[in-house]
Amino acid sequence: MVKKTFASSKMLQAGPPSSVVMVTCIDSKGKPNIITLGMYMPISHDPSLICIGVSPNRYSHRLIEETGEFVVNVPSIELKDAMHLCGTKSGKNCDKFKEAGLTPIPAERVKPPLIKECFSNLECRVVQRHECGDHTLFVGEVLAARLDEEYLTKDETLDVVKAKPIIQKNHVYWTVGGKH
Repeated sequence: MVKKTFASSKMLQAGPPSSVVMVTCIDSKGKPNIITLGMYMPISHDPSLICIGVSPNRYSHRLIEETGEFVVNVPSIELKDAMHLCGTKSGKNCDKFKEAGLTPIPAERVKPPLIKECFSNLECRVVQRHECGDHTLFVGEVLAARLDEEYLTKDETLDVVKAKPIIQKNHVYWTVGGKH
């Protein structure tokens, strides 16, 4: 098999698709915003830590930096249009909850709201930040986690096939198909 070599600006094309999350944050006046991210990763079990990568050019970057809080909301494939909208418009200029037809609900431990329609929500407080090239890596400690009961297995883990999380590459969206 012949392998293609990629220029440095296109190196990430050689990687697999990534999961997609919708991160909520708020401004200093309490106005919520949503940013869609493909740069999300759990990084520690104890304490529970996750990281998100956000470009400093994005409106949400400033909000997360100012408040030190965010919520990771995990959408199913049924939310792909709302998820795409939230990743292509700026919350500086519109109310993404209203435009995407999503419902904000109060969080338990942080100020940014949860997205009701997402099957999983992780409330996070920023504990570290790192400049990584053209993005900032925000490390968040998970303070509270929720998962819709209909997507739980008997041993209380996520039934990924039933939940249908979104994965993406180059704005093409898929979901998982089953166990192998």
